[in-house]
Amino acid sequence: MLTAGICRWLRRRGVDVAPFKAQNMSNNSAIAVDGGEIGRAQALQAYACGLEPSVRFNPVLLKPGSDRTSQVVVLGQATGQIGARNYHEIKDRLRETVMETLRELRAKHDVVICEGAGSPAEINLRAGDLANMGLARAADLPVIVVSDIDRGGVFAALYGTLALLDADDQSLVAGFVINKFRGDSGLLQPGVDSLTELTGRPTLGVVPWSNDLWLDGEDSLAYDGRVLGRPAAPRGRQWLRVAVVRLPRVSNATDAEAFAAEPGVQVRLTVEPADLADVDLVVLPGSKSTVDDLRWLRERGLADAVLAHAAAGRPVLGICGGFQMLSERIFDEVESRRGDVPGLGLLPVEITFAARKTLGRVAGTGLGSQPVRGYEIHHGLVSRAADGLTPLIRLADGTGEGAVVGNVFGTHWHGAFETDGFRRAFLTEAARLAGRHGFEVAPDTSFAALRERTVDVLGDLVEEHLDTEALWRLIEGGAPAGLPTVVPGLRTAVAGSR
Repeated sequence: MLTAGICRWLRRRGVDVAPFKAQNMSNNSAIAVDGGEIGRAQALQAYACGLEPSVRFNPVLLKPGSDRTSQVVVLGQATGQIGARNYHEIKDRLRETVMETLRELRAKHDVVICEGAGSPAEINLRAGDLANMGLARAADLPVIVVSDIDRGGVFAALYGTLALLDADDQSLVAGFVINKFRGDSGLLQPGVDSLTELTGRPTLGVVPWSNDLWLDGEDSLAYDGRVLGRPAAPRGRQWLRVAVVRLPRVSNATDAEAFAAEPGVQVRLTVEPADLADVDLVVLPGSKSTVDDLRWLRERGLADAVLAHAAAGRPVLGICGGFQMLSERIFDEVESRRGDVPGLGLLPVEITFAARKTLGRVAGTGLGSQPVRGYEIHHGLVSRAADGLTPLIRLADGTGEGAVVGNVFGTHWHGAFETDGFRRAFLTEAARLAGRHGFEVAPDTSFAALRERTVDVLGDLVEEHLDTEALWRLIEGGAPAGLPTVVPGLRTAVAGSR
């Protein structure tokens, strides 16, 4: 998010700026203009730069399918599965791709802002690092270390991060930023001053906590156990309550953000069957591991809760992997390799997983000829559908997409509900099915405007709370020469004891 804010600040100054994240790990992805998929965070950063998302902004994307394996996406295309322990075997090839892609971006744009990944002080992974100090050293990039004060221990984290780096890595670390601060910054200042004395490096700013930044979460951790967004008061007499099942391998959970943008719509992510008992709409979102997450759904008792909700005539929506779960059968020899698996049986379709992933930006009409746009990222395809099945969306050539059977809806399209008219039509129908006759959609909610406000808030935070002149000096001149090397006290003590 801070990278997106710096990108927006530079864009406001008329700078041709592009984002870059060498390696991302996330199941929240977006379709780039050049046809492949990238981390959703880089799509937001591209938006902040005034650019269309490109696969060059995130050349390596890891999409976890389990605790030990991930799908590897290189320049937008899936290249296979890899385990954590043998990932190093392909690192050299990936490093060449990363460096060549960064060279192309630097040649085309005035400035490239590179986001790291996790911590630069993951010393167990430093030898093969692609995204943090390994990238900085290879490309001679000045580095700013950002610490989340909301997690506590901010000064220890910043000092300790620097101290764990070797001298050559430390020479590129030009300063710090403290993020998500709440309270009186004057009380923090003595610590900031001491950090400068200890490290010889300035803190370039203290960014305050903002309640307005909830859109476009980078991964599923952004959606842990809370109401999504900032629900505005309803326009009508009633709220519409939405429960989104937080699957273990949830993918593109950001689809739920479009509903949370509507006044009078409360969206809660949950893993509890009881939370589905009294809501109006249940949403099964996308999944990186449809069959495994469907099994989890059954083990948790959530499958029964979804079926009970549907049997009561209240609306159920499945998106991508969630749509596949609503089918009668799933044939999967690609993702889980579990073969023939029964679905929840709420939609008369069968799903077969293909080796080649479907990727693309799409458009059509649905729900009373409402225009709708979205994007597809999935291996599963509808291999059989009941005769006369009503599609949720129709493409321009008349091809149907998704399905509607009474109160149950399904689609493979992500992002469809970001289309304002289509979202309003769906919520109106969902409210009718749920008996929420006092709910009214707002005629003026614009999801695109909400995203624009998000990146503007980020740009404002950078302009108001960071030393932008110091940032500009780093952009023009790189890390200052002669930065001191911090020697950890532990290393000194051990040496002295010998």
